[in-house]
Amino acid sequence: MSRLVSMTEMLNKALEGKYAVGQFNINNLEWTQAVLEAAEAEKSLVILGVSEGAAKYMGGHLVVASMVNALLETMDITVPVALHLDHGTSFDSCKSAIDAGYSSVMIDMSHYSIDENIESTKKVVEYAHSKGASVEAEVGTVGGTEDGITGGVQYADAQECLRMVKEGNIDALAAALGSVHGPYEGEPKLGFDEMKEISELTGAPLVLHGGSGIPEHQIQQAIEYGHTKINVNTECQQVWTAAVRDKLATDSAVYDPRKVIGPGKEAIVKLVRERMTVFGSSNKA
Repeated sequence: MSRLVSMTEMLNKALEGKYAVGQFNINNLEWTQAVLEAAEAEKSLVILGVSEGAAKYMGGHLVVASMVNALLETMDITVPVALHLDHGTSFDSCKSAIDAGYSSVMIDMSHYSIDENIESTKKVVEYAHSKGASVEAEVGTVGGTEDGITGGVQYADAQECLRMVKEGNIDALAAALGSVHGPYEGEPKLGFDEMKEISELTGAPLVLHGGSGIPEHQIQQAIEYGHTKINVNTECQQVWTAAVRDKLATDSAVYDPRKVIGPGKEAIVKLVRERMTVFGSSNKA
């Protein structure tokens, strides 16, 4: 019996309580342990994000879901945890994740027309909801590159967002408003006026992709304007790599892989706990 929950209730509570739940993307066993350890320590709800590429790297959706469920049991995790497919590229991809045990999926058809986007999303929603899973969809285009997917920033249209929420019956809306995947060059420039309009018009829990590197005051503004889910990936990768690189540079005798990557895991725990505090999800579980 899985302990995983969908995102729906946690994001609706976050919207009401004016805080956000972090989605922290996972890449291996230690990564998953680190995020879960941080969530339990902070008594925070958490979303484990898995890109299609990361799932393939780890052996497929079934391996990922089985690993996460086993860790929830062996680590005695008591906080709500969602396992979420990040940027699913097709109905079949989303169905595969749900069938494997994921509690949530994102269907990203944002590069198609809004009509095609909504039609594809509706199919995923119908299947996901029948299995108790939640669905996130995207309108507009988040810039940058993540896991081989590249896009230029294209702001979401408010009326198209309203259509997606009403017609698509989605649980969370990723409205692209200036954020990018990967490192930012200079300070990010988010469209807060558009953000406020979309939040008030749709009333939906909003999702901020490319949450790494956004200044805290902008994060707080985004939460104020309806963002209940903030995705973090690049920052975790950066602190992990820095810690492992430092270990290798300062200990020429080390060869045990557990000792090589151990500092990376510790760095992720620290970062995730810090982000949960900033997002306001600590002690909300």
